[in-house]
Amino acid sequence: MRMTHGCFGEPHTQQRPGAVTIGNFDGVHLGHQAMLARLTARSASVGGAPTVLTFEPHPREIFSPDSAPTRLTSLREKLEILRGLGVARVHVCRFSKPFAALSAEDFVRRILVEGLHARYVLVGDDFRFGAKRAGDFALLKQLGEKYGFEAESLHTVEAAGQRASSTAVREALAAGDMATAAQMLGRPYSISGRVVGGDQLGRKIGYPTANIQLKHNRPPLTGIFAVRVQGLDQPDWPGVASLGTRPTVHANGRPTLEVHLFNFDQSIYRRHLRVEFLHKLRDEAKFPSLEALIAQIDEDARQAREMLNV
Repeated sequence: MRMTHGCFGEPHTQQRPGAVTIGNFDGVHLGHQAMLARLTARSASVGGAPTVLTFEPHPREIFSPDSAPTRLTSLREKLEILRGLGVARVHVCRFSKPFAALSAEDFVRRILVEGLHARYVLVGDDFRFGAKRAGDFALLKQLGEKYGFEAESLHTVEAAGQRASSTAVREALAAGDMATAAQMLGRPYSISGRVVGGDQLGRKIGYPTANIQLKHNRPPLTGIFAVRVQGLDQPDWPGVASLGTRPTVHANGRPTLEVHLFNFDQSIYRRHLRVEFLHKLRDEAKFPSLEALIAQIDEDARQAREMLNV
């Protein structure tokens, strides 16, 4: 998969006419996957590589950073998932206030036509574009007739009895409903990152952990989880994970993802791992002593082993 960057119409980004879909694609849930399947099917007749146009950072992180949604996927995670779904090219447009000020027609002309040479543009049924979100699908279709591309919208996809959306996935994760989140995503929710150095507390208390570097603005879930980890010698490895601020050992800690792998004693520092969250065991809690924390970790590990059949 090829990745390109830029905005404001760089004609060199894609010389061949192509099929393009547009969106943040946070989480790449079933609704996104339906769009990608349609994009891939149409690109065969349109020509060129099936292309995803996405934005970095999320628009709300520019205009209302305090209330911006938690990210389900970092940019790297999103690219990994898109590659696995057969996307040939991703064009990352840096979102900024000058970019947001483009009129709806300027966005189409400069980004889609002059920049990506789009011949087919696929969007969701709630897609809005241009300054103050003035453009809608009716305008996109009209501009397509003017500039020579076909516009199509895809209807809502439902999962777990509701509209598949990034918001619905976030709500399920925040509630600890891992099954609903997995139904929306078509896979277990996961976080990937490189193993980095920690304070070695887990090793001192008999539970050595892999500390996964977090790239999210803040994690969409917290607590203790039964997990499976990819990126090791076997397809996946069972374990128990803590994602949160570790209130027993830190008064004002930053969110940390720590994974204890069952029956594992290899050095994996700097390895890139993907952690799949399968079952939530409990919320984070502050314990009165290190001994009380260790007793709870013993119980967490027992429950996780039982759930994972280890």
